Amino acid sequence: MSAAGWFQFGALVFVVLVTAPLLGRHVASVYGGGTAFGDRVFLPVERLVYRVCRVDPDKEQRWTVYAFSVLSFSLVCFMGLYLLQRLQGVLPLNPTHRPAVPENVSFSAAVSFMTNTNWQAYAGEATMSHLTQMAGLTVQNFVSASAGMAVMVALIRGLARRRASTLGNFWVDLTRGVLRILLPLAFVVAIVLISQGVIQNFHGFRIAQTLQGGSQAIPGGPGASQVAIKQLGTNGGGFFDMNSAHPMENATSISNFVQTWAIVIIPFALAFTYGRMIGDRRQGRAVFAIMGTVMLVMSCGSMFAEGHGNPRLDALNVDQSISTDQAGGGYLEGKETRFGTAASGLWAAATTGTSNGSVNSMHDSSTPLGGGIALTHMMLGEISPGGVGVGLNGMLILVILSVFIAGLMVGRTPEYLGKKIQAAEIKLIMLYLLAMPTVLLGFAAASAVLSGPLESLSNPGAHGLSEILYAFTSAANNNGSAFAGLDSATDWYTITQGLAMLVGRFMLIIPVLAIAGSMARKSAVPASAGTLPTHTPLFGALVVGVVLVVAGLTFLPALALGPILEQLSL
Repeated sequence: MSAAGWFQFGALVFVVLVTAPLLGRHVASVYGGGTAFGDRVFLPVERLVYRVCRVDPDKEQRWTVYAFSVLSFSLVCFMGLYLLQRLQGVLPLNPTHRPAVPENVSFSAAVSFMTNTNWQAYAGEATMSHLTQMAGLTVQNFVSASAGMAVMVALIRGLARRRASTLGNFWVDLTRGVLRILLPLAFVVAIVLISQGVIQNFHGFRIAQTLQGGSQAIPGGPGASQVAIKQLGTNGGGFFDMNSAHPMENATSISNFVQTWAIVIIPFALAFTYGRMIGDRRQGRAVFAIMGTVMLVMSCGSMFAEGHGNPRLDALNVDQSISTDQAGGGYLEGKETRFGTAASGLWAAATTGTSNGSVNSMHDSSTPLGGGIALTHMMLGEISPGGVGVGLNGMLILVILSVFIAGLMVGRTPEYLGKKIQAAEIKLIMLYLLAMPTVLLGFAAASAVLSGPLESLSNPGAHGLSEILYAFTSAANNNGSAFAGLDSATDWYTITQGLAMLVGRFMLIIPVLAIAGSMARKSAVPASAGTLPTHTPLFGALVVGVVLVVAGLTFLPALALGPILEQLSL
């Protein structure tokens, strides 16, 4: 990799290390119940929202009520977005005269954006009106991310509280997440993106005359406002079909760097939020270190894979001046020349390590090793650093599982933060761990043998299987990125992926809230000489090992038939 690539990677690490603790402290103050930055501005707005929605902000909820609130809110969001798409042809703010979105695509998009997946079986500028983009998709980018953070906060409260029956109020947590965290950050990022050339207007298509005497349709629309929150909320759905590879969504190397930072900053910051809210910052730093270690390995692996390219092209003595990226030595197939291989590999690691799914290059054109790393990164459960809120949930679930395994190894009752880990919690953890692989591997297996789904493939053999695996891995992990060689706009894929998104969202949220409710009711026991320290490098290594073993035992056979076989065939 070139010096410029290493500099970009080092700059991102430095900026995250500086900004994540600061943002984490702010998020902790927002959800902590005391005074927080911006109270004079935000408290009156919050009170107005509570009054209009008839919410009592002082009334807390049991985990069952909290879960019902999440589910009911999500159902309303799904129905509203579905109807908006179906009616967009007769609604205003439609300068490009987009007709109603087809039923199956409307269903897929509504489920996708409601679950924070943002899988797009459509071309953005050719399918959605400006009203649908703004009032439908962008709004869901805010509220689905805030709902994920609300569940995270409920889990933290469950771990921190003693002999309590409530976890907070979902409606208050949802409101505070949108108003105090996501909106201010998105406003600042959108301004930066506009300064770099990302479009923000209400125009339709404008016809420009080319130098050759032809014409070209130049799209317009409110792009920067959606791009900012799609990255910060780890949503990922693009305003344009080409997502962040489109020059009007991602115009310069500066906008590319800012968007890469925006993808990972909130998930990393939430580790520090966790440490502050439980009153032990060492725990937060330990979680941050685990997330960062896995992310570091995946990023370097992805950049290395794309920087070295395909050895078959070297063997064929192709013209290096055309086929390779001179700055880094890697092949530019499917990548933007203004970013190069290093920035594309780094973005791929960031977008698959979170539940983001946006792309600045075509993952289907990645090397088998590079595509396999992106696929594996999602299969880990998107915990490094994971999506906004849900990534920390997944990491804490694996931390509790690691504590339980360590307790079995030394022959004592496992404890985490002074609370005993018992059979009820482990059963819920098993439900959490089995839900995603069940739908992923089940639907992928059916798609690999049924004649109808196989017709959607543009590539046979190992790469075709990788395309199928990537589609359902992305859906079940609420990621949203894709291998473009698979036609997912068919009834089979829109329905099965929609079901995978629902399972990947709610069959993980419900066990998390149940675990939070169970842990909140427990009393803490004092630490003793036999208590396992959960903030040390040794424990961090144990957690990483558990992550690799769980994912390896589950997915290695499928990976061996897909990207691993394809890489070995080179």
